[in-house]
Parts: sequence; structure tokens; C-alpha cells
Amino acid sequence: MSKTSELDLKTLVDICLRNWKWFFLSVAICVGLAILYMRYTIPEYSATAKIQILEDSNQASELSVLDDLDIFSSGKAKIEDETELLSARDNFIHIVRKLELNIQYFVLGNIKDTELYRKENIPFSINFLSNDSIIDNAKFNFYIKIDSNTSFGYKEREDQPEKKYGFGDKISTEIGDIILTPKQKLSQYRNKQMKVVIKPLERVADFYRKKTIISANDKKFSNIINIMLTDPIEQRAIDVINELININNSNAVSDKKAIADRTTKFINDRITEIYSNLSSVDESEESFKTSRGIADLGTQSSVNFNMSAASEQELQNANIQLSIASSMKDLISGQEDYDIIPEVGLADQSISSTAQRYNELVAQRNRLLESSNEKNPVIVKLDQQLEDLKRGMQSSLNNVTNNLNLQVNSLSKQLSQINSRIYAAPGNQRALRDISRRQQTTESLYLYLLQKREESQITFASASPKSKVINSAYGSNYPVSPKKNAIYLASFILGLLIPFSIIYVKDLLDNKVSSKVELEQLISNKAPVIAELPKVGRRENKLVSGMDRSVLGESLRILRTNLDYVLKRKLKSDQAGVVLVTSSVSGEGKTFLSSNLSMVLASAKKKVLLLGADIRNPKLHNFYTDLSRNKPSDIKARGKMQKGFTEFLYDEKVRFDEVVSPMVINENKVDIVFSGKIPPNPAELLMSDRVKEFLDCARSKYDYIIVDSAPMLVVTDTLLISDYADQILYVTKAGVTEQKVLEYPIKLLKEKKIKNLSFVVNGVKDANLGYGGKYGYGYGKSVKKWWSFS
Repeated sequence: MSKTSELDLKTLVDICLRNWKWFFLSVAICVGLAILYMRYTIPEYSATAKIQILEDSNQASELSVLDDLDIFSSGKAKIEDETELLSARDNFIHIVRKLELNIQYFVLGNIKDTELYRKENIPFSINFLSNDSIIDNAKFNFYIKIDSNTSFGYKEREDQPEKKYGFGDKISTEIGDIILTPKQKLSQYRNKQMKVVIKPLERVADFYRKKTIISANDKKFSNIINIMLTDPIEQRAIDVINELININNSNAVSDKKAIADRTTKFINDRITEIYSNLSSVDESEESFKTSRGIADLGTQSSVNFNMSAASEQELQNANIQLSIASSMKDLISGQEDYDIIPEVGLADQSISSTAQRYNELVAQRNRLLESSNEKNPVIVKLDQQLEDLKRGMQSSLNNVTNNLNLQVNSLSKQLSQINSRIYAAPGNQRALRDISRRQQTTESLYLYLLQKREESQITFASASPKSKVINSAYGSNYPVSPKKNAIYLASFILGLLIPFSIIYVKDLLDNKVSSKVELEQLISNKAPVIAELPKVGRRENKLVSGMDRSVLGESLRILRTNLDYVLKRKLKSDQAGVVLVTSSVSGEGKTFLSSNLSMVLASAKKKVLLLGADIRNPKLHNFYTDLSRNKPSDIKARGKMQKGFTEFLYDEKVRFDEVVSPMVINENKVDIVFSGKIPPNPAELLMSDRVKEFLDCARSKYDYIIVDSAPMLVVTDTLLISDYADQILYVTKAGVTEQKVLEYPIKLLKEKKIKNLSFVVNGVKDANLGYGGKYGYGYGKSVKKWWSFS
């Protein structure tokens, strides 16, 4: 993959396909580990229950007897509070104690142990002789091996020898004495090793409390609560949830009964106290009425009012009669003549009739006087009658006046007594009203408490759970953990991810050139990459022959073709081409490339001269002397005797022919000029005119002059002779040449210090080769398919 561009998916897939064996191996290992994990991991099952919190609308809460007074209100319990009450630690401690979850029984296996649950499945029972407080805080293990129906082996560590005991024997342990008693299923576990694990009760309770998930469907609008628990034993999870629901409901009923008891006691105490207060108020009313002579204040007040009105009316009438009588008396006494007196209607009928008779006689006298005088006997007689009537009326009026005075006095006294009783009535009424109010209040409270006592007894008798079970706890019937599909999928993905990550990170951190395509992307077409050469193994031939159909041979022929195309554009048809081969540092394959390029050019019947121009660290001589199979003569001996390129540059007497070594290698004829002795001043030698003279002479005799020069990045020798080259082949080695060093030749090309620069990638792995890597250069060669293992 290229680091100069974004991730190419096709390239990434191609790299992964080339490394398919690693992916296959990684997936196989990960899936195998997943299978082992699934095989020996204890599965867990889930149990789920659903309950509804009931609204306690009809039953009393604390101090519900005072609800009518609006002093307290119970309200609706919040669903969050109910979940907290369900998950209370004391609930789980009670569950663990009741179900004995702090004691576990295992049947030991070779790899995985099997846990037994429920008393009916356990072959023996344990009786602890110590206090519960010691057992609840104990952490202790021991091993049992049942030998027969009457005996068993006991040890506290797995590597200890067993001690033989009989069922019913007392066993001394660090948590006190214990006794084992057998059960009916004892024979099923004979000769099997069993382990008993005793854990602290509170720790086990905390464990199940954390694992139990209690959640509400909707905290605002729903009273439904879901309870879920996962456990290796499905029935145990079901039992824990059901027991939790039962404990929660039992606690609610117990709380309501306790509240009813406290309420009843409170009401009874208040009833006793109020009853005594009520008796005291009744006695106060009795004493008050007795002391005031009151039987019925309302009736007596009404009678007094009626009597007062009647007395006042009688008194008024008497005063009127007295006034009339007094007036008539005064009128009659003051008359000098006989005049008519008024008839005002006295109650005394005798006076009224006398007055009427008197007025009739006066009227008769007055008529007679109109025609006679006073001495008329008739008139005298009338005067005598009038005088008698007058004296009779005066006497009667005196008696009436005296009687009326006595009657007025009596009525006034009687009215005063009646009014005094009326005036005293409001005070008596107020006092009686106060007594009555206290009496009514006490009596109402007494009756109210009697009613509430009955309601409290009804509440006590009808106390119901606070929750309704919608779904009792039920198991999943299949393991919820570990999840097979998820684990297999995760292992498969992990198996793919591990090699992918390694490849990706390796590629990300890789700063070396790896292929021709990558090199082209790095240099951005600033110079052509004309060939890539495959990596050659140690046992493979390092020099190609004329009939070589290997990948290396075909790659070199591609290089030869591309090189000819480049040179023909710059040289005349009869002009020899000078090709300078260089690299960044030593060891990148300059000598390998120059030698094989000479071989492949020579196989095309071309005259080729291979010049060893690396006079500081010559490699050409060593390269050929190491080829044991390709020595037509003693190359090493000849190399020592033969003069080289440095001798030619240093000594003007040395001729061109004296430094040329004709060689036949793999049926290819190549002339080689070795580097010669290492001079003390290589740069100065390469600056001499003898270099141009040597190359001019070579151009006249050869078709191609291949110059194996020094590394360009290390010394300046290559730059000194680069002007004589018609083409510069810059060798990079896959996995060795760093990408940053390529900036140097590109910079030289940009600065025009060198020209005609081309790149060749050496040592490319077969997987990174172009079409040759996929299809094979050799048309006679059998290429394995990627899925083939043989």
C-alpha cells in the first residue's frame, strides 16, 4: 500500500489475499480457542419475572385515621422507591439464608465441575453445631468422597489424605463441629469426589444483589417492574426471583399489620381517655342545671317570654283603666253643672251603664230647659236623679281606682320577676352551650375513634400484598451466556483482524520501497521506473543465461527492452550507449543488476562492456569470483594479475585492451573491466580526462557500456562520471531502500546535476510483482493456484 495516498481498498484486498494463509491460520486458531472456551465455560441461564405495584387506595397507611382532617396524606408510591425496596440488601440476605445459597455442592470432574442445587439433589445434609453467626461469616471448603451408605472420606484440601468417617459422626472443623447425614440419592454419588464450599452469607447476598436487574417499564406512567437474574443454574435464578417477590409482599403485609396494631392500640388508649372526659362533661351539665333549677332552658325561656308579654299587656290595660277612671273621677268632681260625661269604655260595666244613664238624663234636662226653667218640678226631679247618679259614679270610680292601683302594683312586681328570669337566660344558655359543645366534641371524637377502630381491625384482617405477579419467574431454557453465535462471530472477526492489523501496522510503519507501483507513486512520475527485478534466493543462480525463462530472466528482458527504447530516443542508430548503474547506498544490487543486464544484452548478440567504476569499494571482482559454476577459467587468479580501471586512469601507458577481460559466462560473451586497485585519491582519478578517453574508446568497440558505479548518496564519484552516461539506472531494493533517500536523486534531477534518470526496483517479492507475480514470466513454468496446499 502506498503511504503517499489514501488507503486503496483494492490494494488492501490484494495484500490480504496474498497473505490468505495467515488469515486462515489466525481464524482457525481463534475459532479453535472459541470452541475450547465454549466447551469448558460454565453456561449461564436467565430468569425473568414481571410484577405490578398496586396502588393502596382503600387501605390505611400510617396515621390514616387522621386523613379526614387533612393532616397527613399517603399519596402514590413512586416506582423508583419500589425498585429500591426490592433491591434492599436485607431481602437478599433473607433469600440466601432461606435457600442456603452460601453453601455450594460440586461434583468434581476432570476439567469442569458440576454444581448440585436443591436439597433433594444433594446426597447428604450438613448439620452445623456452631452458632448461626459463625456459620454466616465463615469461609471454608472441604471434600467428601462417599464410600458406602454408612461411611465417607473427608479432607479439607484436595492434596490431603482422606480421613474416614461414618454418617452421624461429629467432624471437628475450623468453623465448629459438623455432622453429615445421608439421603436417599446417596448411592448415585458413590466413589465420586465432591466439594462443599461455604461462603460468607453477606458476600453471597451482595453478589446476587448486584446480578439482579430490577427495572421499570416506564418510570413516569407505568407501575410494571421487570426483574431479571442470570445464573449457572436456571432453577436457582427462578427461586431467587420468586423468593424476592414473596419477601417483598410479605414485608408489605407485615408492615400493614404492624401499622394496624399500632393504630388500634393508639385508638384504644384515646377511647379510654375520651370516655372519662365525656363522663366528666355530663356530670358538669347535671350539676349546672340542678344548681340553676333548669330542666329545659328552651321551654322555660319560651314560657317566660310569653308570661312577660301577657303581664305587660295586663299592666298596660290596668294603667289605661286607671287613667280613664281617674280622669272620669276628676271630671265628675269638677262639674258645677250637669254636663255630658265621656263614655270611654271602662272595664267596669256598672260605671259605664251609670254614665250612660247620667248622659241620657242630662240630655233630657237640657231639652226641658229649652222650654222651661230649673224650677220646673220635672227638672228638679231630674236634678235629684242626676245628683244621685253622680254620687254613685264617684263612689264606684273611687273603688275602681283603688282596685286598679293594687292590680298595677301586682302586675309590675310580677313583670319584674319574669324579666329577671329572661335576663338570666342568655348567661345560662351560654354556659349550657359551652358544656354542650364540649360534650358534643368529646362524643363525636369518641364515636369517630370507635369507627376507626373497626376500620383498623378490618385493615388488619384484610392486609394484602403491595404487588401483583403478572409473570412468575421463568427460565430462558437456553444459555444466555456465553452466546455461541456472538463468540464464534467475534472469534472469526478477531481471526481476520489480527493478521489484518499486523499487515496494516507493518505497512503503516514501513518506510521502505516495496514495489514498482509504490515507487512510481512516490516519485510522482518525475522519472520513469523501467523495470522491477524479483528477489533471488540463495540457492538460485544470480546470473541469467541466454535461454533462462525464469521470472528474473523475463524481468531483465523487460528491462533490456525498455532501456533500448529510452536509448534509441537519445542516440543515433550506430552509437553505443553508456548506461550508469548506481544506487543510494551499498547493498541495493548495483553489481547484481549491471552484471545481469550485461548478460541479457550479450544474449541478444550485442557487444557489451561491463565497467567496474566503484573504485572505493569494488564488488564486481568478488561477484564473479563467487560464481563457482560459471568460471571458464581461473577468474580469481586472472583478476589478480589483470590490470583494472584505476590502473588505466592512473597510468597513461596502460592501453584500453590491457584492462579488458573477455569472459564467457552461461554461454554469453561479456568483456569486463574490473575496478583495479583501490587508489588513495579516487575522486581526483575520476575527474581526469582518461575517463572520457576510456569511454570514447569503448563506444567505438561496443554496443553497450554498463558502468557499475559507486552509491550516489555516499560519495561524489558517481556524479563525476554521470555526465558521460547516456542513461542512469538508479537501483532501489525492496524492503531496504528508504523512501526518504529517493528525494536526493529527484532533487539532483530537478537541479539538473544529473540527467536521463530511470529507476529499477530490485529484490521485489513475488507477491508484490506486477503481472509477472500473478501469472508468471516463464511460459513453460507451472504456477500454483493460491488455494493449493501442495
